[in-house]
Amino acid sequence: MGGGSSAPAPPPSPPTFKNPWRQVSWGTNERDLQYVKGYQPQAEEVKHLRVLLCGPVGAGKSSFVNSVGNVVRGRMTNSALASTTTSGTSFTKDYKTHRIPKEGRGNFYPLVFNDVMGLEEGTERGISVEDIKLAMKGHVKEGYKFNPVSPLTSDDHGYNSSPSPDDRAHVVVFVFSACVSEIKDSVLMKMKAVRDAASNMGIPQLAIVTKIDEASPETAESLRNTYKSKYIKKKMTDLSSALGIPLNCILPVKNYCEEISIDDNVDTLILSCLRLIIDFGDDFINQVYL
Repeated sequence: MGGGSSAPAPPPSPPTFKNPWRQVSWGTNERDLQYVKGYQPQAEEVKHLRVLLCGPVGAGKSSFVNSVGNVVRGRMTNSALASTTTSGTSFTKDYKTHRIPKEGRGNFYPLVFNDVMGLEEGTERGISVEDIKLAMKGHVKEGYKFNPVSPLTSDDHGYNSSPSPDDRAHVVVFVFSACVSEIKDSVLMKMKAVRDAASNMGIPQLAIVTKIDEASPETAESLRNTYKSKYIKKKMTDLSSALGIPLNCILPVKNYCEEISIDDNVDTLILSCLRLIIDFGDDFINQVYL
């Protein structure tokens, strides 16, 4: 009996799209940079736009704060202490407002960031959803040390009973790592609870996917492959499905981690994210206070 020859296996699918699925003007950052530097809230009651960052432990929230400072100031900065260890517990413990200094002593850009304790699996671990809700409303005082076992109450010293328009969050940014295979169910439930609370308050939300250079060989080779990488698009699409955030409200970024000088391609992605943060937050401020 003659054996029939089997058909050859189809060639593997290439890891990148032929054309980018989202257009970015790589390296032409001056226009976006001036947009960020020139931003000023129109409402008299609001002196600065407050961005609240939240996400799982190790997602890169603190590194994103530092990366924003690097881009805007044009040099390496270290406003938010970050950790490279992956112990599974949050490195950030306190509620702190990070400001970006302008030229001239005592001047700051009207865009501030609050990086809160990370979300962890299970109960009584990491920041509580209730503390994030209070932070969104402006009830958490500067320097308050988060307690996973005992959320903040109105009787605590760290409770701000009379928040001003400047104290409340104007946009919420969820931060996720592209290196994580999947979001744990308990963490995802907490994220959904935060998202629901923000939506009920009318606060806009977007998400950023960090560490794209570590997760994809194509983006590690060149960040200009970001929107060609099938892996990065899948991570963004999966996040959109899991959390319910539209895909056009999710942006990939590479934080400054190992660099010691500014990189145009890193800046391009971060500035794209900053423009959206400002636009969303400014719309909220105008709707509430104008």
